[in-house]
Amino acid sequence: MPPTPMPKDITAYNAAQSPAHKKICLALAKQIDEQLGSLEGAERKVWHRHPVWFIDGNPIVGYSTVAGQIRLMFWSGESFEEPRLPKDPAESKFKSAGARYSSADEINAKDLKRWLKKSVEIQWDYKNIVKRKGKLLRLK
Repeated sequence: MPPTPMPKDITAYNAAQSPAHKKICLALAKQIDEQLGSLEGAERKVWHRHPVWFIDGNPIVGYSTVAGQIRLMFWSGESFEEPRLPKDPAESKFKSAGARYSSADEINAKDLKRWLKKSVEIQWDYKNIVKRKGKLLRLK
């Protein structure tokens, strides 16, 4: 089955970035979509003003512009136990972790592939966090 085109809102987000950030966004979107886009229950869209990939309505991974860099964020990334994927101190009550890039050359394809695989295997239930009054439960 051929891949579906990138949604227009993600394409527009990427196009609106500076040339260096656009290269990072395009590289991340391509690799994320290759690994997650064809999974059952997968969805991708701009959510809270940045591109996010979901599985069964649960946010998995996304990226955004933060402090002059592109931040790649995995909602359940803290549980991946990856030294090159640090927890964001500003996100203390959640399980997210991420990486920041100033150049597309900084993206390590092997690391990203491994992180994306873990993002499918290790998930916390962010979809129902409001219903559970802020309590996160591990899925799978």
